[in-house]
Amino acid sequence: MLTTLTTAYTDTRASDLAWALGREPLPALAVLDLQLAGAQVQLRLLGASHQVLLEEERGTCSETVACMPGSSTPLPLGVAKRLGEWEYEFAAHVETLSRGSFAGRAQELLALVSDHPHGLAGTFPGSPHAFTAMLAQRRHGEVCWRTWHSYPQEGRLVTTRTRVGVRIPAAV
Repeated sequence: MLTTLTTAYTDTRASDLAWALGREPLPALAVLDLQLAGAQVQLRLLGASHQVLLEEERGTCSETVACMPGSSTPLPLGVAKRLGEWEYEFAAHVETLSRGSFAGRAQELLALVSDHPHGLAGTFPGSPHAFTAMLAQRRHGEVCWRTWHSYPQEGRLVTTRTRVGVRIPAAV
């Protein structure tokens, strides 16, 4: 699903992004509710980037990657945590692209996500390449999602990848 977000583009630099687990739902500009084999996933586009809410019989998970005033947790390159019975893994990557490469990559990603039944993308006013896009799936008992946050004025694309799965006990 592709939507035009009716808000100012608030997170204007890739370095402004912060990461948080466990935040309450923030006001969203667009939402996609998904049922993925027993897991309820809500993809949320915020004026300041994204939030994913996951609910399953084993518990809940809330991930926020956004410009969060007062946040002291910048966007990490990687995180691995235990959340109750789950293993949570997060990774982020920042690419700097030339103007031409950026425009082409933006078009590819928007086409990929907007045509996918588990995808949500929103473009911001002011630039056709200013967007946040999200794609979720369930595979091998895990819920996974990827996100893309574009910063056309910097030529930067921030990609995140998250995996939440049941912790497998160590063999004794």
